[in-house]
Amino acid sequence: MLADLESLERRVEQTRKRATGKDKESMAQLPVMEAVIKLLQDGKPARLLLKTLGADEIAVLRGLNLLTSHPVLYVCNVAEADAATGNEHTAAVEKMAAEQGAECVVISAAIEAEVAQLPDEEAKEFLEALGLHEAGLDRLIRAGYHLLDLITYFTVGPKETRAWTIVRGTKAPQAAGVIHTDFERGFIRAFTIGYDDFVTLGGEVPAKEAGKARDEGKEYVVQDGDVIHFRFNT
Repeated sequence: MLADLESLERRVEQTRKRATGKDKESMAQLPVMEAVIKLLQDGKPARLLLKTLGADEIAVLRGLNLLTSHPVLYVCNVAEADAATGNEHTAAVEKMAAEQGAECVVISAAIEAEVAQLPDEEAKEFLEALGLHEAGLDRLIRAGYHLLDLITYFTVGPKETRAWTIVRGTKAPQAAGVIHTDFERGFIRAFTIGYDDFVTLGGEVPAKEAGKARDEGKEYVVQDGDVIHFRFNT
């Protein structure tokens, strides 16, 4: 926080002068900079502003390149006995994380080491015996995705199934571009099946027969778990 505060205090006077001279960029930056300085002086991180700013102001905040504007995930490593319920120390970290707009995950490295060596069924039974519904690594990944606002879509073929990570709100052409830039440039449409339909019905053919497959265009916003086959011009 001190590094961010020092950085902004060095820059804000010049920004004020340019804003007085009606420089548009400085006029947009100044109120954001002043709001961040007040937060930092109160011992609070810049990322708390993200909850209240509009899209243009968020872009200004990102452009300031402040350490405390980045998302933070606290990971608490505890003894096996505390893995399911946490303890007074993890409760304090969780409280601090909530106040800072951060995420917190409680895991036991000892448990994770054991789970990594077990077959899936045995690992599930082991975790349930400890009062855990899933491995700490899974919860860590889930928290990271939530913090970064990420989702996953799938491509499925006869030889392999692949998962692709994108930012929530990404449209179909840009999602295709994650696989290859040619897919985005030549995008025609996205043959799409929802994850639940694909799994419940047993794959692409039965989902299509049940009317659960659809062609989506350039404005389609990809949903978490979508199974997609992209059609594109080469």
